Amino acid sequence: MSDKKAPEPPSSEITPEQQYLRRREFIKNAGLFVGAAAVVGGGIYLLGMKRTRPMDRYVPDGGGLASLPTANTQGPGPYDTDEKPTPFEDITTYNNFYEFGLDKNDPARNAHTLKTRPWTVTIDGEVHKPQTVDIDQLISWSPLEERVYRMRCVEAWSMVIPWLGLPLGALLKRVEPTSRAKYVAFTTLVDPEQMPGQKRQVLDWPYVEGLRLDEAMNPLTLMAVGLYGKTLPNQNGAPMRLVVPWKYGFKGIKSIVKITLTEQEPPTTWNLSAPHEYGFYANVNPQVDHPRWSQATERRIGEYSRRPTLPFNGYAEQVASLYAGMDLRKNY
Repeated sequence: MSDKKAPEPPSSEITPEQQYLRRREFIKNAGLFVGAAAVVGGGIYLLGMKRTRPMDRYVPDGGGLASLPTANTQGPGPYDTDEKPTPFEDITTYNNFYEFGLDKNDPARNAHTLKTRPWTVTIDGEVHKPQTVDIDQLISWSPLEERVYRMRCVEAWSMVIPWLGLPLGALLKRVEPTSRAKYVAFTTLVDPEQMPGQKRQVLDWPYVEGLRLDEAMNPLTLMAVGLYGKTLPNQNGAPMRLVVPWKYGFKGIKSIVKITLTEQEPPTTWNLSAPHEYGFYANVNPQVDHPRWSQATERRIGEYSRRPTLPFNGYAEQVASLYAGMDLRKNY
C-alpha cells in the first residue's frame, strides 16, 4: 500500500498559537488607536501619503539574513499588489516544504541543514546555449526586482509576499530556447542528508514541476532569490524558487537545481501523486473545487474571516488570454 499523503485542509484551518496571541494584542491596541486617530486627524492621512517599501515596516530584524539590492527601491513596481504584506515571521514559519517535514513549522525548524553555497543550476534541453551556472552568476543576469504578490495555497489559505528575484523570461532568453521548446521543466535538489524529509517516501523525489513556455515567459513569472529585501530563507526555497502568482502555491518549486526546456508536457510531482486532485495547470479558479474542499473562498493568514477567491488569484487581466478557448474545468 502506498504511504503517499495528500495535503489535508484541517491543519490550514487551525490558527497558530502565535497568530492567536498576536490577534489578541491587536484587538487590545485597536481601542488605543481609535482614540489616537481622533486626536491626530489629518496626520493619519499624511502618513499614508508617504509610502515606504514593505520590508521597512514588517521585518523585525531580517533573521540575520543578508540584504539584497533591488532595481525598484524607490516605490511600488508595476506588478505589485497594494495589499498589506503578510508579516515576515508568518511567511517564514508557515510553510509547505515536504523535503523538511509534513507540518507547517517543520521547514523553519529543519531547513538549517540545507547548504545553499556553492550551488549550481543546470539549464539544458531545447536551448542553443545549455550550461551549468553558479547561482550567484545566474542572479547577476538581470537586476533584481521586488514583486509584492498574492500567494494562494491549494489548501485555501493565502498570504501577500514581497518577493525579490529576476523574471524567468530574462533567464530563458540568455540560453536561447529553440523553436521546439514548448514547456519548461524544473527539478529540486535530491539530498536526504540535507533534506531529511526525503528519507520518507511521502512523494516521489525529486520534486518536479513544469510550465508551458508562454507561461514561463509571462512578465509575472519570477525566479525568487529573496523576500522582504533579504536573502531567501532556506525554508522558503533557497537559494532560488519559482513564483507563479496566478497558480496555486504548490507550482512554486523550491531549491531548484535544474531547468529543462522540452517539447512535451513534463511530469509534475503532485499530478503524479494524485492526478484527480492536482492538474498540470493548477490555475487559481474559485469555480473548480478541489475534490475534497471548496476553492470559492480563502483564509488570509492573520485574518479571522474568509474572503472570496479571485479567478487567477486576481491576475486575470495579465494572464487570462493565455488560456483562451481552453476548458478550465478539464484543464485544471
